[in-house]
Amino acid sequence: MTAAGTAARPAAVLLDMDGLLVDTEHLWTISEVELAAQYGREFTPRMKQAMVGHGVDTAVPMMLSMLGVDADPAEAARFLLERTVELFRTPGLVERRPGAPELLARLSAAGLATALVSSSFRSLMDPVLDNLGREFFTVTVAGDEVARRKPYPDPYLVATAALDVDPVRCVVLEDSTTGALAGLRAGCVTVLVPSMPDLPTLAEVAASTEAALGTGTVPAGSAPEARLGPGSADTAELAGRLLRTETLHDVTLDFLAALVPAAAS
Repeated sequence: MTAAGTAARPAAVLLDMDGLLVDTEHLWTISEVELAAQYGREFTPRMKQAMVGHGVDTAVPMMLSMLGVDADPAEAARFLLERTVELFRTPGLVERRPGAPELLARLSAAGLATALVSSSFRSLMDPVLDNLGREFFTVTVAGDEVARRKPYPDPYLVATAALDVDPVRCVVLEDSTTGALAGLRAGCVTVLVPSMPDLPTLAEVAASTEAALGTGTVPAGSAPEARLGPGSADTAELAGRLLRTETLHDVTLDFLAALVPAAAS
């Protein structure tokens, strides 16, 4: 194993927020249950598993489709965001995930560049930054600051561009296969630290996103890498590159350093 202090160390570590560093999914679930109730429907665990890791632009159409209701996605998204922001800002409701404070302290002490990269909007990210400590992140990228959110690669490409680093020499830490697909498509070494059992596969994430939004088009001026849609790459090949560990406690400096040569090959 390569020592953490050598040139093999990652150029940057890119971290997801919800489910990885903080436990907020239960707050989203409160909002989702309330939204479903407005339509006289029940929000189920199967819906939750399909939606985890998605931004509202893909999660809301997915949820409405699974609920079997014909409703305005924009209005539904507005309710979810406003209600969840209210919950995020309630003292004591956002909890740090096990190992998250220790990991951030390790990365900071080692002088590694970091990015917090989330599908959550800035209004949701700011209360979490106040909780975790803004000083632990070199840059932050929120879901409303990119053209397309995860599972597209855009958030991680924006983060690596802001850090002026090669994505191939960066490590992404994600708790969902939705976010993991974004990290892999960006070309980063990607490690899944699952926050819940029975996550969908990469192929299922790609298929469900296509079903919710269609293949669509990319806004003019997007980088060539950003043109990768959810179904445009071989997810079986990407799945073979996805790494996994069960807890953030396992993400040591030596563990991160050992991943970089594989990314560069």
